[in-house]
Amino acid sequence: MKWIFLLFSLSTVNFCENKKNLNNFILLTNKKVFTPGDMLKISLKKINKLEYDSIIYYRDNKKIDSIHEIGKKLGDKKITARLYKKNNYKEKSLNIRVLSSSTPKLFTYKIINEYPHNINSYTQGLEFYNNRLFESVGLRGKSALKEIDYKSGKVIRNLPIDDVYFAEGITLLDKKIYQLTWQSKIGFIYDLESFKLIDSFRYKKSIEGWGLCNDGKSIYKSDGSSKIWKINPNTLEEIDFIQVTTNKSIITKINEMEWINGKIYANIYQLNKDIIIIINPETGKVEGVVDFNGLKKEVKNHSKIDVLNGIAYNKNSKTIFMTGKNWNKLFELQLIEK
Repeated sequence: MKWIFLLFSLSTVNFCENKKNLNNFILLTNKKVFTPGDMLKISLKKINKLEYDSIIYYRDNKKIDSIHEIGKKLGDKKITARLYKKNNYKEKSLNIRVLSSSTPKLFTYKIINEYPHNINSYTQGLEFYNNRLFESVGLRGKSALKEIDYKSGKVIRNLPIDDVYFAEGITLLDKKIYQLTWQSKIGFIYDLESFKLIDSFRYKKSIEGWGLCNDGKSIYKSDGSSKIWKINPNTLEEIDFIQVTTNKSIITKINEMEWINGKIYANIYQLNKDIIIIINPETGKVEGVVDFNGLKKEVKNHSKIDVLNGIAYNKNSKTIFMTGKNWNKLFELQLIEK
């Protein structure tokens, strides 16, 4: 489906070059919330007399034509009209919201296997690489990077992280392990086989470090907001982002993530519901919701037990593995559409 921006101005009126009088128009739209296929109508309403030589329109700081196909991405959009008179200009902006036009599919789960998991591991990231399981453990003073025999729970390798850092999500790409830290604005890159630190990288556009996954070419990063950032693995630059969106709202606190068959599977931190959402990485649309209600009841209840966290996909078995913060079990699961 195509979205059309229909942009038009009211009749040209006198424009005063006195800067005090440049604030003479209001930017209007026919509504504030849209879905794909809706028509967006933008108009300029005069307050006092003004003249202008030209108008340039922008969407999220990118120049657009007067008739514009908006594209597929969902979320919040900033629309700007900039009026020029000689070398001076005045601009006005407003925000619109684009939501999904369909409700997510609903899924439940079936437990295939249960494996032991360290009850003291505050799991932040979980990922398989060639049938080998890697885990990032959080909390300052307890953060670590680990390789684990997933069937026995035995730790094969353990790399403690400096106490100043709170480790977060990980992903593995081209024999490298990428690990985030929470609020320190820095991530680390390790050699897969030696766990030797190769390099580090800074967050420039994203807020914090929460979750990571990759599609074999690009890395995807959550930062605790509604945004998932696309990162160039060669430069570690955040080159683009999507906003995670349903047919009702924009979803925030996107946390641990996993790339599974072309989609991003992610949990939402502190939602008070044990669910995983399935996200289209091109548009941000939430295409599915997996209800894991009851899974936490299968693990040992204790004073430090925390939320569902840790999603890993084993390409060999084509099954999903899940655990939680301070859970004593790792679950191998099959998803079932309701």
